[in-house]
Amino acid sequence: MVDVAAIFKAYDVRGVVPDQLDESVARATGAAFVEVLDVLAGPGAVVVGYDMRPSSPALAAAFAEGVTSTGADVIDIGLASTDQLYFASGRLDLPGAMFTASHNPAQYNGIKMCRAGAAPVGSDSGLRDIADLVAKALTEGPPASSTPGHVNHKDLLTAYADHLHHLVDLSRIRPLTVVVDAGNGMGGHTVPAVFADGPVTIIPMYFELDGNFPNHEANPLDPKNLVDLQAKVREVGADLGLAFDGDADRCFVVDEKGDPISPSAITGAVAVRELAKHPGSTILHNLITSKAVPELITEHGGVPVRTRVGHSNIKQKMAETDAVFGGEHSAHYYFRDFWRADTGMLAALHVLAALGEQELPASELFAEYERYVASGEINNKVDDAAATVAAIEDTYSGGSNMDSVTVDHLDGLTVSAGQWWFNVRASNTEPLLRLNVEAADRPEMERVRDEVLALITGASVEEN
Repeated sequence: MVDVAAIFKAYDVRGVVPDQLDESVARATGAAFVEVLDVLAGPGAVVVGYDMRPSSPALAAAFAEGVTSTGADVIDIGLASTDQLYFASGRLDLPGAMFTASHNPAQYNGIKMCRAGAAPVGSDSGLRDIADLVAKALTEGPPASSTPGHVNHKDLLTAYADHLHHLVDLSRIRPLTVVVDAGNGMGGHTVPAVFADGPVTIIPMYFELDGNFPNHEANPLDPKNLVDLQAKVREVGADLGLAFDGDADRCFVVDEKGDPISPSAITGAVAVRELAKHPGSTILHNLITSKAVPELITEHGGVPVRTRVGHSNIKQKMAETDAVFGGEHSAHYYFRDFWRADTGMLAALHVLAALGEQELPASELFAEYERYVASGEINNKVDDAAATVAAIEDTYSGGSNMDSVTVDHLDGLTVSAGQWWFNVRASNTEPLLRLNVEAADRPEMERVRDEVLALITGASVEEN
């Protein structure tokens, strides 16, 4: 019997296929999705997309069977990136489900779900209820079927590209040469459509859709998966390099030297552009982004709002504050003009527009957004995360030499003092503590990093 609780995470469904996630789970999830979101009483249909993983078409078809078994209809958009699914949900005003395991290895698959208008479905906004119904259906069998709904196929790739072009016009920028590493993921599907015309010459890498990832994992957050892109940018003398993850909802950027531009710098740059269009607007940044981000937002007349990590948190806060844009350290970028959903492609267009509207190379242009030195995320296996965090807080919140230290608990534990800060928070799904440190210079960052690591554990450390 499938352990449903183990594969229904805080924001989506993820599991090894078929040991954890199979067609019976997908079918039950489709039916439960309709019931929890009250689809029959509302829009009457669900939009479904899927990525290039070998298991995705069959899982998506089983989910569609579950939906139609309730009497609801399915709009099948076929192969899609996750942000293309969000576009469909927003444009059609329908709840949606995307079959993808994003950046995870080939043996995994998953489901990202949203309400109409790309609104989030998180643990406290329906996902837990869906999981309970799936567990019941797998034990007791599916509920009695009604008159089945219909599956209709709709190609929205061109409409998706047109919407992005409407938001960021590249027609007047200087000619650019850009290397794009799609990692055999869905960027190989969307990039040709988005850059079919215009002044950007694309040099493609690994555009063949292949969910077995024959070249490298489609996870640009891991530096080893950027090596090929960096080498190609230097080899051809490109102006920029872009790397998309497996479902192409995140985009990572390297400059003309092949050096990574941090997601915090991208967040700062896009925030400045959005504030030029929407003066005085609110911009969100999660608490792991560089403190340069709120500085830049304030300097350009915006209102920075600090949030917890995670797309459900960001989307909820965007709705509450009417924020025009939000960015995360993990290269998720959210736009009010894109139904508050995250889209790496739109962020990439902003980066290209910023670069092409002036003459400086990327390394010089984005230097002003890189003000501090960060450790990157460091994961530590621990036996008792809560006790470890409490011990760290005790160390930094007491003593005469700690008078300048401030502590908060917005998401895990954040400790700030003058020219440095760090955050440590527990993983939602693994026995890990995640540490991020930033300081004014490298020696200070390394000092704080090593000091906190010594307090956490002597176990092996994995840096991302």
